[in-house]
Amino acid sequence: MSDLRDLYQEVVLEHGKNPRNLRPMEDATAELQGYNPLCGDKILLYVRTEGDLVKDISFEGAGCAISMASASLLSETMVGKTKAEVDVVFESFHSMLTGSPDQPIDSEKLGKLAVFGGVCEYPMRVKCASLSWHTLKAILNDREDVVTTE
Repeated sequence: MSDLRDLYQEVVLEHGKNPRNLRPMEDATAELQGYNPLCGDKILLYVRTEGDLVKDISFEGAGCAISMASASLLSETMVGKTKAEVDVVFESFHSMLTGSPDQPIDSEKLGKLAVFGGVCEYPMRVKCASLSWHTLKAILNDREDVVTTE
């Protein structure tokens, strides 16, 4: 577990300081705002889809390192997936975040996202880690209202 915690800190710090795909997207097919009033995280998520396929994801915003790292990893890992595949990863990711610390992590489904496994020990941080994910799900379900973690 110590190795996973070390990797978690390394990944969160790296992606928090240097988020991937932190940019506006001119050719987005959808964009949606997400807000976590508890922590103050704000995100504007851009998605470009072609049919059922996620072709590109980027974001703008500001928030804690966990929120920014999660959005960064989301933008790297969900590109190239179908909406159904996004749903499967979302469910595994959300289950990991909200589960118990001794719950096994499906690292085959989650890949790099497994480093967020320790977040379940910090309930106040679950909303930080899941904000961009709930925003992506809302976009793919054609919602247009601001996504909040409340």
